[in-house]
Amino acid sequence: MKNETSILKQVYSPNPDLSSIFRINFRSFKINFKKNSSPTAVLVLFGTFVLLITGALLVYNLQSDFEALHNDRVNSFWGLSFLILTISLFVFYASVFLYNLYLYLVYKPIESVADELLPTCTVIVPAYNEGKLVWNTLISLAESDYPKHKLQLLAIDDGSKDDTWYWMQEAKLRLGDRLSIYQQPKNQGKRHALDRGFKMGTGEIFVTVDSDSIVKVDTLRNLVSPFITNEDCGAVAGNVQVLNNQKAILPKMLNVSFVMSFEFMRSAESSLGSVLCTPGAAAAYRKSAVLECLPEWINQTFMGKPSDIGEDRAMTNMILKQGYKVLFQKNALVLTNVPEEYTGLYKMFIRWGRSNVRENIMMAKYVFKNFRNGAKFGTRLLFLNQSIKIIMAIPFLLLMVFLILTHPILVISSTLLGILIFSSFPVLFYARRYSILESFWAYTYSIFYTFSLFWILPYAIFTANKSGWLTRGLSQQE
Repeated sequence: MKNETSILKQVYSPNPDLSSIFRINFRSFKINFKKNSSPTAVLVLFGTFVLLITGALLVYNLQSDFEALHNDRVNSFWGLSFLILTISLFVFYASVFLYNLYLYLVYKPIESVADELLPTCTVIVPAYNEGKLVWNTLISLAESDYPKHKLQLLAIDDGSKDDTWYWMQEAKLRLGDRLSIYQQPKNQGKRHALDRGFKMGTGEIFVTVDSDSIVKVDTLRNLVSPFITNEDCGAVAGNVQVLNNQKAILPKMLNVSFVMSFEFMRSAESSLGSVLCTPGAAAAYRKSAVLECLPEWINQTFMGKPSDIGEDRAMTNMILKQGYKVLFQKNALVLTNVPEEYTGLYKMFIRWGRSNVRENIMMAKYVFKNFRNGAKFGTRLLFLNQSIKIIMAIPFLLLMVFLILTHPILVISSTLLGILIFSSFPVLFYARRYSILESFWAYTYSIFYTFSLFWILPYAIFTANKSGWLTRGLSQQE
């Protein structure tokens, strides 16, 4: 926390050296574990390995019990059916993983184009109850290495009840004509704030940035360069990493999860031109593509109710539907704050889960049609992979509850062994790119998610029609 605070103080000093500051900031992912980890963090990691090793030892010592359970399954119709289904799903997911691994290996980010080739760009920052965080965001954007005469910066206060508007005004005082600030007459939701920005934007490219995020100095130019090199590009996803990863245990775990989600999964999706979601933390859109779907997007409904969540996934879906490619830029880095407590985390995941359910239904309406030129197999495979996870979420939850009630030791021990095996890939992936010791949080996150967040997707499916941001009242003060 001390390291992060000192960096932010440098960033917002009167004459910051942004290039050196962000080099320090992003190098901080390779922190020295002993110096920066609290006793609680050390204890949690130690407990993680105790659990995993205990699970592995139990599986080894209970081989006879596992064989008996296996024989019972094989000798019953339902047990055999489940075994066949499990093996089939394992083969499918393993094949998809290997395919994604190949796509990741062939992925390469687009290098920034020269200043004279960069397009005019409108950056839109919607904010609600973010306090000083919005000031941090706006200053980092203004200090970007992007031609100032090509950059329009808009900030929109969505009816905040705290001092967000005050900090927008402070940023306006510092930046002058480079920043335009607006207030919504009342809180209408992030989608409406973005809609206002889209309608006022004059740039060829729209960039949306969350008001609790900090961009690297070259993020904007790297984010928009694919639009110049690829005329079929309709949207670009930024590379999101965790800003507050030294403040609490949950951000430490999420930091490793985000790296896996973005730098591996979105790299693979980008090789297919089919990134399924451009993140709210930092994303870019071709203006013509946005304006084409803007009426549908702002008036989108689900089961008769206005959609006030999942605006990023919805926009991505509608741009893919137009036949555009959606890419990922690993070199367009943005640091964002994530929940530090369980309540904020599960509410964020519920919102994401509901959005995924809704948008997968929408995607099903066009993905098997001739929605764009060129190969579409990879895009359809991505859709099927996500859809099967949604379809099987409730049956597997019920089955796992039944097995835990009937064979608790066998189920828990085999689950821990599975986590030890399958989470080793994200551990190795993160360790290779950043820090070996920090990578071990992938194991902790898998245990945490498996045993405390397993209910999220089934609950999101049952409540997919519900509206509400859920976390908007959980403002993060700095």
